[in-house]
Amino acid sequence: MVDAKLTSRQSFNLTGSSLLTLLAVGLSLGSIILDLVKGQSPLAGVSMTLPLWICALLTAALGYWAVPLLQALKIGQIIREDGPQTHLQKAGTPTMGGVFFVPVAVAVALLWSGLVVGVEDFISVFAVSVVTLAYGLIGWLDDWQIVRRRSNKGISPRMKLALQTTVGLLFCIWLAATQPASITTINLPFGIALPLGAMFWPLALFVLAAESNATNLTDGVDGLAAGTCAIALLAMAAIVAPISPGLMIFCACFSGSCLGFVAHNRNPATVFMGDTGSLALGGGLAAVGLLSQNLWCLFVISGLFLIESLSVIAQVGYYKATKDADGIGKRLFKMSPFHNHLELSGWSEIKIVGVFYLINGILALFCLNMNPGF
Repeated sequence: MVDAKLTSRQSFNLTGSSLLTLLAVGLSLGSIILDLVKGQSPLAGVSMTLPLWICALLTAALGYWAVPLLQALKIGQIIREDGPQTHLQKAGTPTMGGVFFVPVAVAVALLWSGLVVGVEDFISVFAVSVVTLAYGLIGWLDDWQIVRRRSNKGISPRMKLALQTTVGLLFCIWLAATQPASITTINLPFGIALPLGAMFWPLALFVLAAESNATNLTDGVDGLAAGTCAIALLAMAAIVAPISPGLMIFCACFSGSCLGFVAHNRNPATVFMGDTGSLALGGGLAAVGLLSQNLWCLFVISGLFLIESLSVIAQVGYYKATKDADGIGKRLFKMSPFHNHLELSGWSEIKIVGVFYLINGILALFCLNMNPGF
C-alpha cells in the first residue's frame, strides 16, 4: 500500500500556483495595511487596494481571451540557443503579453485618476502613461522583429537605445517646461534633499534607459519580472501617495495588472510579457520616480533589477578582460543575467522566483521605513 503522506521536504515544495497565491495575498495585505496607515479606507476612491484589485481581475480575465488570440496569431517566443536547455521546451509560447496588461493599467489609471484627483495631478498621470506606452511601443517593435524574422534578435541595441533616449529626452523637456525648478532635487532618506542642477537631466535620461533595460533583463523566468515589478510598484505607490494621489493610483493599477498577468505567466507560463511589457514597466517606474523626485527609493526597490543588469555588465567585461591569444575569455558566471546563473547552478525556476519575491518584499519594506514622507 502506497504511503500517501508527504515528506517534510515535499510538503514545502512550491508551485507556480502557490507562488501566485502568496503574491496575491502579500500584495492585498500590503495595500490594505498601507491604506490604513495613511488613514484611508481600502475601498475609497483614492486608495491603493481598490484599483490594484480591479486591474488584477480585469487583466486576469482579459488574458483568457488575449492569450489564445496571441497563440492563434502565432506570436510565439523564440528561445536563445545558448540559454538554459530547460527553456527550449518553452519555444512557441505566446509572447507580447504586454499588449493586454499594459493598456488595462493605463486605461484604468487615466479613468480613475480623472475622476478622483485634480487637473494638475491628472496631467502627471497622463505624462507617465505616455512614457509607459512609448516604451511599450519600443518593446513591441523589438518583439515584432523577433517574431517576423523567427530569430531571437530584434531591433539593434543601438536603435533600441536611441528610441529610449528620444522618449526620455521628450519627457525631460516636458519636465523642464511644466515642473518647478525643484524637480532637479532628489529626496534622500531622513529628509535630506540633494540638488543636482543641470546634472539632473543626463541622470534622468540614464535612469529611464537603465530602468527599462533592467526590467527587461529580469524577464527570463516564469513570473519573475511581473511579480517583482508588482511588489516594486506597490511600494512606489505608497511612497508617492502623500504628494500625488494620481501617481499612487497609477502605480497601484500597474501593480494589479502585473498580478493579473502572473495568473497566466506563472510557472508553467502560458504567455510571456516580451519587451512590450518589460520595457513599459521599467519606463513607467522610472518616470514616476523622476516626477516624484524619488530616485533614491526607485534605486532601492529596483535593487534586484540592478543586480541583474550588473551581472550582465560584469560578465561581458570579465570575458573581454580575460581573452587569451585565441580571443576566448573566461566567464564570471555560468550565464547572465544572474537568474540564469542560479538556474544552471541547480536552482529551480520556482525557487528563483520565490527568493526574488522575498528579497524584493524586504527591499520594499526597507524603503518604506526609510521614507520620511510616509
